[in-house]
Amino acid sequence: MIDNFMRRMLDRPLTRVAGVLNMSWVTPNRLTLAGLVLGLASAVLAANQWWAMAVAAWLVSRLFDGLDGALARVRRASVDKRPGEAGGFLDIVADFIVYGATVFGVAVGAADGFGAPWWPFMFVLVAYYVNGTAFLAFSSIAERTGRQIDDGRSLSFLGRIAEGTETILVHSLWLIVPAFAWQTAVLWGVFVALSATQRIIVGFRILNRPASPGPVGSPRTSVP
Repeated sequence: MIDNFMRRMLDRPLTRVAGVLNMSWVTPNRLTLAGLVLGLASAVLAANQWWAMAVAAWLVSRLFDGLDGALARVRRASVDKRPGEAGGFLDIVADFIVYGATVFGVAVGAADGFGAPWWPFMFVLVAYYVNGTAFLAFSSIAERTGRQIDDGRSLSFLGRIAEGTETILVHSLWLIVPAFAWQTAVLWGVFVALSATQRIIVGFRILNRPASPGPVGSPRTSVP
């Protein structure tokens, strides 16, 4: 819901940091993998109820997730060439792994530490599954039929009420206040389910229209 605003706000500082990191041994893919490792570490820490370290690992993981795209753009501008798509593929796969793992880690830690029920976290995972299926299916078909949404990212994202920024905030919240993690998961699951429903409806309507000659949407102004 607020991803576009956050990308505009963070674009300049992330680009500056990426400029500092623009060294031969630092690559966008390595930043993506570092974010993946830290995200998985956050899940393990949460499962063991080391909440402060879990939230720190989570936030640094998401910082790397923003910096990989910023560094890719810095290098693309310096060499003036179109990047390969492997980095975008790796980025989205890493995101899915980290999001799912952290939900599972929080579920384990909250159940052991606070007697939280499992079903709210399973509800979130199912909602993630449906939501991801909807936008990945749309992106694939839109690309093939000339209906893609070009906002600078590797995939065509249908922005809805539950996007990346909201996900980062909610995952941070249940690591900061784990005693209320399952209640937060119930509310978040509802929001993600509503977002998935929106994506399904909007995606179907877009794909049901005649194909346009080129991509739709506005140019990307910031970082996924």
